[in-house]
Amino acid sequence: MFISVQELEVKRVRFEVTFPPGEIQFADVGLAQATPLEAKGSAELLANTLGEIRIQGRLKVTLRAECDRCLEPAEYPLDSSFDLFYRPAARAAREEEVEIDAGETEIAFYEGDGIELKEVLREFVLLAMPMQRICRDDCRGICPVCGQNRNLVACGCELKAVDDRWAALKNLQVKGL
Repeated sequence: MFISVQELEVKRVRFEVTFPPGEIQFADVGLAQATPLEAKGSAELLANTLGEIRIQGRLKVTLRAECDRCLEPAEYPLDSSFDLFYRPAARAAREEEVEIDAGETEIAFYEGDGIELKEVLREFVLLAMPMQRICRDDCRGICPVCGQNRNLVACGCELKAVDDRWAALKNLQVKGL
């Protein structure tokens, strides 16, 4: 769904869309959409801003990815509201340094005659995902010695604490004290 600036000049645009798995690409970041992405909300052109667009609403989706600790598949449900602001890229300062306030760090830019809703939702989903994707809080991960998944097998491997900073001194021989 394309949100046109011309249409926004006339009225607020409301949307209620569903994107089936595979329609929005997440594979390049190691994610797969497990359920349809459902989004409902509105877009409006803000008055006295020279083209600033506000998109707000709510989305719901479940994504699938490998756990960062044990590498097993895990699901990550997202049910979140969003309130995003976009400015025309032509208004962005190109070469000179400009001081911005904290509120301006939350503003993105768009080029052309409007914004593609799919791209807005994709960006929001990626930013809403946790930095470390783990299957559960008590995930024990993979054993660094034998490679077994510690959630499934108690391998009994012992980690020997080695301080590599002193490893070069092990072979040092002292002559003639």
